[in-house]
Amino acid sequence: MAEVQPVGGRTLVTLPTYVQIAWDPAGFEPGEISTVDLLGHAVRIRPVGQSYLYDFGDGGAVGPTSSTGGPYPSGDVTYPYPKAGRFAINVTATYSGEYSVDGGPWIPIADTVQIPGPEEPIDVRTSRNELIAQG
Repeated sequence: MAEVQPVGGRTLVTLPTYVQIAWDPAGFEPGEISTVDLLGHAVRIRPVGQSYLYDFGDGGAVGPTSSTGGPYPSGDVTYPYPKAGRFAINVTATYSGEYSVDGGPWIPIADTVQIPGPEEPIDVRTSRNELIAQG
């Protein structure tokens, strides 16, 4: 899932929108190990994040990249929307994995899988500034 800043589902045209990936607590994030018993053997499985594609819903995208993004001001996945509108940000993760049997060495899984995250709606607005003389 994508976490977006500014928070609240709103941003301004040309203001950098920061995105970072947040994993669902019910699932497994890269590096987290799940152990199952398979025919009397302890099999450990560990997902490996290969790349991430950030789709900003208006035709703009970042990636594929190995970056999981980050918050303002240090995040490295940003996007300044060029026009106002309502869009949906989506991150598609490409994973591979590794497994280990009975505490043996980690063995790479040769294939990858792409998993799209849920859409995160964002309302992009314009702003007008006006100077007022104090009297």
